[in-house]
Amino acid sequence: MTIDHTTQAAGPAYRPPRGFLTGRTALVTGAARRIGRTLALALADEGAQVVLHHRTSTSEAAETAATIVEGGGSCVLIRGDLADADVAGGLVDSAARAAAAAVDILVNNASIFPPTGMADAMAEEWDRIQAVNLRAPFLLAQGLARQLPTGAAGDIVSLGDIRVLRPGSDHAPYTVSKSGLHGLTRSLAVSLAPRIRVNELLLGPVLPPETPGGEYEHVPRESLPTRRFPRPEDVAAAMLFVLGNPAVTGQSLCIDGGQHLL
Repeated sequence: MTIDHTTQAAGPAYRPPRGFLTGRTALVTGAARRIGRTLALALADEGAQVVLHHRTSTSEAAETAATIVEGGGSCVLIRGDLADADVAGGLVDSAARAAAAAVDILVNNASIFPPTGMADAMAEEWDRIQAVNLRAPFLLAQGLARQLPTGAAGDIVSLGDIRVLRPGSDHAPYTVSKSGLHGLTRSLAVSLAPRIRVNELLLGPVLPPETPGGEYEHVPRESLPTRRFPRPEDVAAAMLFVLGNPAVTGQSLCIDGGQHLL
């Protein structure tokens, strides 16, 4: 039997039962704006108390928090530079104190994406990229496991990049950091089981990079198998899927319109 997909209406993105995160507390790093904001709003919409982390986007963080509260949700703000190992290592404990509840969902959204190639990367920039994009998620995972109450279950969802499957010629230090995160996801899924599930979303061209330059911002929509760019809302739907499915751990789900296939 042949199915003509062109005649089928696009269905809604998968979502678990409404309010399925009620009673849980989620720390989202880099959640003031862009994709992080969308993730924070989606978590709050499903009933989670959100701890919204930011570094310098103070006004955007306050606006996102206000949107959550106005919608009937619960949100607190924390601030910190994830390049600082002491800050990253203590952030989950800080989040738990601010929320007056144990953190049982960690969303590693914060990352830096400088347009630096391997040839022109300086040691200081290399170190900061690896610190924010790779070391911080590791330290945050340690923090989550450390403060999770006995008998409680937790979840970690990290935002990666399809470049780990399909490297480009630019952004080499960034790609290396995300490749490390890719490996960390699988390792943590084993070492933290069965208490904590760990999954990863590998993103394609969801939003243009804030720093111009490189191949990333020149992906034509027509080149994607879906002929459609993924949206922040698609990323949020994927996050909710892995959070709502207790059988899923150690997975890397591509949210890229099929770009990894090319």
